[in-house]
Amino acid sequence: MADEPEEQTPAEAEAPEEPAAAEEPADEPAAEAEPAAEEPTAEAQDAPDATEADDGGEEPGGAPKAAKERGEELSPKERRRRARSRHTGEARPQRSAEERHTERLASRGEKAARRRTRRIQERTKRAVRPAGARGAVDGAQAPALAPVHAETEGKRKVRQGVVISDGAEKTIVVRIDVARRHRRYEKIVRSSNTLHAHDENNDAHEGDVVRVIESRPLSKTKRWRLVEVLERAR
Repeated sequence: MADEPEEQTPAEAEAPEEPAAAEEPADEPAAEAEPAAEEPTAEAQDAPDATEADDGGEEPGGAPKAAKERGEELSPKERRRRARSRHTGEARPQRSAEERHTERLASRGEKAARRRTRRIQERTKRAVRPAGARGAVDGAQAPALAPVHAETEGKRKVRQGVVISDGAEKTIVVRIDVARRHRRYEKIVRSSNTLHAHDENNDAHEGDVVRVIESRPLSKTKRWRLVEVLERAR
């Protein structure tokens, strides 16, 4: 009875052997290590993008690329500095402040002479060319066009009123009475306004009925001029 083997339960019979289970975990880390070495990490994938952004975002001089595209927004001093930084030829010899000033004056004189010559040529062409030849095509003289803004004088306003003051020298104050019918209520509406008129000979006096006409500004308040005295005050 003592030599008989012990009976195994169904659960113990189905359970795998312990040595085989111990060997399998030892092989799994090696299998997982190979894909990890082949596939780049998330940081490695982002690294080229960051490098491209750094290369394209800034120039060798350190200025942003957007500023290069907007060259017109740079100051003249900044443009000269960038031009000097991109210069690849031999450097000019060292010059003193007096020599640089002399060269600057000579350059300005040459530019002024060229501008003067060009202006003389343009004036000569305008003097020789006829007035109607501006629109000429293939040597044919085009008819002269009428000016867009012709010199015309508009109709000046004329008002009639009563002089209410003549105390100032060569100036009268005229009251203009206006009576009109209301557009909706059909009632006569009376209103008045005053204006200052120029009286060269001090001919009009208080109470006179006068006619005034619109004129150029003669003073700060005078925009009218006396035409005639229609009726003298009694």
